[in-house]
Amino acid sequence: MNRQIFLWGLLSGLMSTLAGFIWDRVYFFAMMADFSRVINLWTILAASMIGTMVAVAGFAILNRWMKKGRDITFNLLLSVITIASLVLPLSYALPLDIDFPEVFPALALPMHFFPAMALFTLRPVFLK
Repeated sequence: MNRQIFLWGLLSGLMSTLAGFIWDRVYFFAMMADFSRVINLWTILAASMIGTMVAVAGFAILNRWMKKGRDITFNLLLSVITIASLVLPLSYALPLDIDFPEVFPALALPMHFFPAMALFTLRPVFLK
């Protein structure tokens, strides 16, 4: 994986983490629902970094295998995987002592789009 692709993934992961943390705080103060035992800064950081680094590794593999159609293939795969990942927070079993479990998906679902949005946003900066 070349340096620009690696930096693209790294900075996209950090941008996604920042967006996720801001969303977590805004949601907490708006809904007064505390899910910090399940979603906190470290889980947001880990999920964002793993998601973006796996995505750019996939891009690097596509970059080696195909030159024509690489961009649309990557964008399509990233979009499909992001939408498929929405099943995870919907099926997550929260601990029984957490208040307001019915509002958990509204916190977690938007965060699944942040890594893809960060990758799509920063791509023109790193890949010309």
